[in-house]
Amino acid sequence: MQSQIKLDYCAFMYHTTPFRHTYKFGLENYIFRLQTEGLCQALIAGETEIIEPGDLLLFGPGDIYDLKIGELGPSGDYYVICSGEWLDEWWKLQRRAHKTKIGENSRIATIWQQLILEKRRFDGGNLALIDTLMKSLCYLLDRAIVDATSYTSGPKLLSYKIKHYIEEHASTLFTLDDVAKHAGLSVSRSVQLFKTEFGMSIMQYAQKVRLAMALELMGKSPLTLERIAEETGFGSYTYFHRVFQRYYGIAPGAYRKQRAVDDHGKV
Repeated sequence: MQSQIKLDYCAFMYHTTPFRHTYKFGLENYIFRLQTEGLCQALIAGETEIIEPGDLLLFGPGDIYDLKIGELGPSGDYYVICSGEWLDEWWKLQRRAHKTKIGENSRIATIWQQLILEKRRFDGGNLALIDTLMKSLCYLLDRAIVDATSYTSGPKLLSYKIKHYIEEHASTLFTLDDVAKHAGLSVSRSVQLFKTEFGMSIMQYAQKVRLAMALELMGKSPLTLERIAEETGFGSYTYFHRVFQRYYGIAPGAYRKQRAVDDHGKV
């Protein structure tokens, strides 16, 4: 299969000595870069700006690119240099700022890590998989940019930071202390901000996310209900049964049997 995307470089880099990456006459390819640790400097709209953890840089063909690393101490980042017709079409879909603060995002980091590992394979990796991962990265970056630009006030930003943490950790047993620590707030402040923004408690939202995960597994996997309770963050089947019954008015086992009957009757 011919690849729609050419991946020239893809890696995580940690620099402890000065380094400069510059294209004074314009790029030929696309450069995506996400700062994860420390600080560096980049030319943005003709001015040198400090790049902090959580800052996403997006540059395309023809853009002037100048990045200076090491002058402000060690610096770590994910980056990819790429090209291809699919990327050309994706790039035209909307105007993207050269710099956007998207913050910490484990989903983006996971996709980037998988892309790095696939590219690093001795055979160059599976081209179809590289295409899929790269497209996923592009769409996740788009979503992160929309999220970042749709809530700019402090309280709203923190509320969505909490929301994203819940979505990303719903399958694990986390506490309000874990959520508050991630947001850099006290437990009481985290609870109040989230309730004001979304009209429900942190744990109520976690239950909704976990139930959605459980419903999907109940319809598509052969896992036992006990195992589904564990996989979706409920911890025990007793607790899962109680929450499921309260939300849907039916026991998980009865729901699964009814769903099997309904699915069997479909043409």
